[in-house]
Formats: sequence, C-alpha cells, structure tokens
Amino acid sequence: MHDFSFNKVAILGVGLIGASCALALKEKGLCRTVVGYGRREEHLQQAKERAIIDAYSLDSRKACRDADLVILATPVGLFTGLVEQIHGSLKKGALVTDVGSVKGTLVQELEVLMPDGVHYVGAHPIAGGDSSGIGEARADLFSEALCIVTPTRRTDPGATEKIITLWKQIGAKVELLDPERHDEIYAAVSHLPHIVAYALVNTVGDINAEYLTYAGQGFKDTTRIALSSPEMWRDIAILNRENLVRLIEMIRDNLEHMRNCIDTMDASCIDQEFNKAQALRKKLK
Repeated sequence: MHDFSFNKVAILGVGLIGASCALALKEKGLCRTVVGYGRREEHLQQAKERAIIDAYSLDSRKACRDADLVILATPVGLFTGLVEQIHGSLKKGALVTDVGSVKGTLVQELEVLMPDGVHYVGAHPIAGGDSSGIGEARADLFSEALCIVTPTRRTDPGATEKIITLWKQIGAKVELLDPERHDEIYAAVSHLPHIVAYALVNTVGDINAEYLTYAGQGFKDTTRIALSSPEMWRDIAILNRENLVRLIEMIRDNLEHMRNCIDTMDASCIDQEFNKAQALRKKLK
C-alpha cells in the first residue's frame, strides 16, 4: 500500500508540464487520484485515455473540490482569474502551487486571494521544451531538473516545506529565490532569449520569408524556442514587462555597439565582443 501524500490532486492546465506533474506524482505514489481541468474536452479525454489523469472537469470549481493539492499549470495570465473562480471550492488545509515562469507581484496577488486555511507556494520547474502538448509528457521530466520555489514573508513555512519535499520526491533539485529576484534572473536567461528568437525569425521574414528555406542547423538551434506557445509567452512578456523592457534596451545597446564595430571594420573590437561571449558561453554546462 502506498502512503499517499495527497488523496486528490487537481491539475489546472494539462499541457506538457501539468501532464508530466500528474505522471510523476502517480509514478512516485504521491497521490491517489488526479483530476484535470482545461478548456478543451477532447484534450482532457486524451489525457484520461493515456492514464495521465483519472478524471476531468470543464468546471475548475468541480475539479478542485476536496483537492489536497491544486497545481496551476495554465498560461500564467489565467492564474488570478482561476484562483478567483476556485476560491469557494478550496478546502481548509489544501495546498495551492503553480509551475509558472513568472513570479514577482503575481505571487503576492495569489497569496492575497487564498481563503483562510489554504496556503499558496510559488514554484517554477526549469523543464520542458518548445512543445506545450501532452504528447511529450513523461514522468521523469523533472529528474535532475532545477525547480525554483519562491516563498515570501507571508508564506506558511510548513506549506513551503511540503512543496520543497514534493519537488524533491519527483526528482528535482530545489532552490529558493525571492519572487522578484526570480523574475530578474529569468527575464535575462529565459524571457529575453524567447523575445529575441521571435524577433530574429520575424526579421528574416520581413527581409524575405523564402530565405528561411535556406536556413541551416545554426539558425534552427538559435530560434528553436520561437516554436514555444505564443499564448504562454505573451502572458510571460506582459507580466514581466518591466524587467523585459529594460533588458531589451540593453540588448539594443549591445547590438548597436556591435554594429559600430562592424561598420568601422574594427577587427579588435569584433574579436573582443565575440571572445567575451564565447568565454561566458563555455561556462554553461
């Protein structure tokens, strides 16, 4: 017999990350039942047929009723509205967490929306790829992956410990970060690269879309993340806009500097910029 940590888990948004959470929880025997919620019934039916979830509902309130753990796994722009919807269905003692790429003020908004006796703890697993569908979902997606947990001064310490333990049990390495610090870091290493990838593809398209047929592996590697869900990244861009606007200005300055180096045929300046970037990139494992 499994010693279930959670009798019922509700996963709101059964995409790649949500579905992989369901599979990981089941494989590790951490829950008895997983109920999914989403907007498309055929998608949820497919998840049920694949035994990713045990049941589903198109009503978020019904999905969350009597749940011990609720995982928000929709695009981040929907989180606040969803929590407002499910507020009356959350039972006392329930844990609410998420897998969103933006924290910052969103964490504070969600904390305030929690009913008495229900605790929210923000989390962000650094896993997945450019696919957002359940076709790529797997139980070991989080194995050895980093998961950032973002408690605040308001967060219940016991709830934080439970979420840390949960992620460790499904194979992740956990690190704690302040929500605002999280957004500063991920604006630079994740959100900005996505914006640049979208802009790069669009720039080539503006020049001549037919040129894309000549693209080699370098271009494909550089722009792979432009295949990511536009809805998801639209929400991230809006919610982390202050950091992103500042960083877009910084990359514009860097490009302007490189443009000047190239325009003046300053070989030493070009060497310096390229070597600096290469040395920094080599530090990445």
